[in-house]
Amino acid sequence: MKECISVFDMLKIGVGPSSSHTLGPWRAAERFLAELRDENLLHQINRVKVDLYGSLSLTGKGHATDLAVMLGLSGQDPEYIPVENIAGIIKTIEDKNEILLANEFAIPFYFLQDIAFNREFLPFHANGLTFTAYLTNDTEYSSTFYSIGGGFVVKEERENAKKNLEIECSFPFPIDKAAELLTYCKTENKKISEIVYENEKSMRTEEVINHELIRIWNIMLECMYIGCHSEGILPGGLNVRRRAFDMHQNLIGLSNYNSPQSWLEQIRLTEVKFRQILKWVSCFALAVNEVNAALGRIVTAPTNGSAGVIPAVLMYYLVIENHQAGEKEIKQFLLVAGEIGSIFKKGSTISAAMGGCQAEIGVSSSMAAAALCELMGGTPEQVLMAAEIAMEHHLGLTCDPIGGLVQIPCIERNTMGAIKAINAAELALETDPKNAKVPLDKVVDTMWQTAKDMNNKYKETSEGGLAIAVNLADC
Repeated sequence: MKECISVFDMLKIGVGPSSSHTLGPWRAAERFLAELRDENLLHQINRVKVDLYGSLSLTGKGHATDLAVMLGLSGQDPEYIPVENIAGIIKTIEDKNEILLANEFAIPFYFLQDIAFNREFLPFHANGLTFTAYLTNDTEYSSTFYSIGGGFVVKEERENAKKNLEIECSFPFPIDKAAELLTYCKTENKKISEIVYENEKSMRTEEVINHELIRIWNIMLECMYIGCHSEGILPGGLNVRRRAFDMHQNLIGLSNYNSPQSWLEQIRLTEVKFRQILKWVSCFALAVNEVNAALGRIVTAPTNGSAGVIPAVLMYYLVIENHQAGEKEIKQFLLVAGEIGSIFKKGSTISAAMGGCQAEIGVSSSMAAAALCELMGGTPEQVLMAAEIAMEHHLGLTCDPIGGLVQIPCIERNTMGAIKAINAAELALETDPKNAKVPLDKVVDTMWQTAKDMNNKYKETSEGGLAIAVNLADC
């Protein structure tokens, strides 16, 4: 069965710091509430317990997994909750030892007891969590979910398989592999973005697609803007100082602007020597992931830990490469990026807990490289080559966050992924596809094999690499 994945599945609006450890558990809590509603059990509950397993347990504190499940159980939506309200909601739960379940029913909740961190791994996936509701009639209702990366949540029995099949059947161009996408481009004489747009139109109106793509970009732009204008120390205990603010001040000087869009226009007027370009791209990526680390609103692309790569590369195109570009190019970029991400999700993984950082920064760099290549005039063959080059040079990248926080080395890695994406796009544009030796599908397969071969301590457990070489005391 071909899996149907929309661009809007790959690019989700949410809250930091992690798609698999924050957004996924949050969505799992929402789904648990939905199950309780379907069973007409919400009003019968007197206690809820959450068990976190594997990677969710090992790095859950640093990724705010405990906060995410509390917010989800409270009926809050990560896409729309005012981020400034998060701290207050959590403090109320902790002070009162009470949670407003589904924002309707107040029940006792002792977060130190009712959220359990279990080091053992469930067999289905590294990111497992079980919700148990205790009812007034002395019975229990339990449900287990798996956060598989990028905010995607599944149950082992995959209850949504039938639903996915029904959606997939409406796609005029069902795609699992890059080779299939390329075939459609040839037979239909269309760009990759045009093929993807036709698939999206089978699920939504053109008006909705266009509106949502621009909404996603505006969140990305606002996130970069906030990050570049925020200074101080990131939360979590590592005492990481924000760097985007100082870098931005050094680059833009005394420019006059009062909104994200006027800011973009001012950047277009700045000096564009090679060193300045490197700094701008790095600044954009740093800004996003500093916002992410501070539990700000970001776009999962395809994960929170790698959320800075795609906006940084798109911003590069808008402020450096093409000052005339606007909504048309923005939508084109996001459509291509989303499709490349979906190919990796179907053929490998976008979860660092399953595949290391190659599954996050590697995939985001590949998505951005492909999207930039099409905007720069690349053929479909060159676009897929750009995606392949970017991932090829991230293969084997480990995930070893110090202190279990999405900060070191995660924030800097977004700058590296963005620069590699631009480099990959340029290499592809200067290459005849007939001379390419490695197709994208082979790299997807290789990435998955590498993920399976990788030692678990390098898969977002904070039990290897930098995570143990550098102690919190060193920071």
